[in-house]
Amino acid sequence: MEQHGISKLDLKRRNRMQVLKILKQRGPTSRIDIATTLELTRAAVTIITNEMIEQGIIMEIGEYKHISEKAPRGRKKILIDINYHYKFALGVTIEENAVSVGLTTLSGEVLDKRNRYMNINLDDKQALIDFIDKSIREILNDNCLDKGQILGIGFGIYPSIYDMFQIKMIDGVPDYSKAKEFVASFTDLPVVFGNSVKGTAMANIDFLKKKNPNFDSIIFLQYGREINFIATHKKNPIIAYHNQTNFVDKIIVDPNSSDICPICGRRGCVENEITSTAILKRIERVFSKDKTPYLYQLTGGDKKKIEGDMIISSYQNGDKEIVNILDRAVALMAMLINNLYFITNPHKIVLHLFYLDSDFEFELLKNAVKKIAGEEVSEKLEFSMVENKHRFLSGCALAVRELFFEKGGFVDN
Repeated sequence: MEQHGISKLDLKRRNRMQVLKILKQRGPTSRIDIATTLELTRAAVTIITNEMIEQGIIMEIGEYKHISEKAPRGRKKILIDINYHYKFALGVTIEENAVSVGLTTLSGEVLDKRNRYMNINLDDKQALIDFIDKSIREILNDNCLDKGQILGIGFGIYPSIYDMFQIKMIDGVPDYSKAKEFVASFTDLPVVFGNSVKGTAMANIDFLKKKNPNFDSIIFLQYGREINFIATHKKNPIIAYHNQTNFVDKIIVDPNSSDICPICGRRGCVENEITSTAILKRIERVFSKDKTPYLYQLTGGDKKKIEGDMIISSYQNGDKEIVNILDRAVALMAMLINNLYFITNPHKIVLHLFYLDSDFEFELLKNAVKKIAGEEVSEKLEFSMVENKHRFLSGCALAVRELFFEKGGFVDN
């Protein structure tokens, strides 16, 4: 017999999800206010929340304190909140130049971490597996945790290295089945896979220490060898963007460019104009004792030794060619931000810049955005809260969202 409608378990899960969502967004809240928001009876919310309290998922934290001198008569409001130490999340983020493994609470509080900087595309895959496996075992042992205390593991994988893990795009959606086989070789914990850019964007929304309504919708740009983009609405990634985040590389920012992109065959695309690889290529063309004297001196005349901090130092010390190259790149980046902003109209523009992460460069970009889009837009620029050493927060955010909040606190393991 065919079944229709929603099962009792699904309804229960949905109601618990809604309770957790309210607590996540508002912080400590009373049952009465939850009932009003969800349009449920107080008795129903009491049953739901009492069960979650018994399971340790949420907890009572005390009476609501009224700002006014005289508190209203009647039953006092008891505030409840998420028990962010109910379970712990492991995160693994794998990007082109590093693998990062770490442990957090459900609120993203960092408890432990392991980082290894390496060229993922060149290093042995087994060495990568061994590092992740060893790191997870060490973290659990060092923090005296058993598997029952772990929510699961979130794996954030950078789009440009999908091929390494045999991740295929099917109808625009990544198929992680082969990656799951790879992970099953060293753990039986629940696992979640996702685009690491999406995960880092979610960490910027979910793991802020203070509730911030201005992070309801953001545009998130991750800068590096390629540029990746995520847009969110009501704290969730817009589906059209979150699977193929590097589409931004194909956007034209300078149709009059003298260079033709060897990959897409067009002039002035983001990939060939403002990625870190494109900037380095332009600098290498003019690199000489006469044209870039300060940079030449810093590197001892060896262009292979050029690093980001050297480029900035050369800019600050007046290497004319370096100044021209960076000023142009910053102006084109500002143009890209301007266009993305007016397409999506976000509350904030979050920059996650592993290669360009200094305050000096941030001010350069902010001023360039101000010239093009105005002060209101430039003031929306913010650095990502995810530090370079905490890249694993991408994986943790993916795990906490899918294995905790979207399941209403039900745990599979």
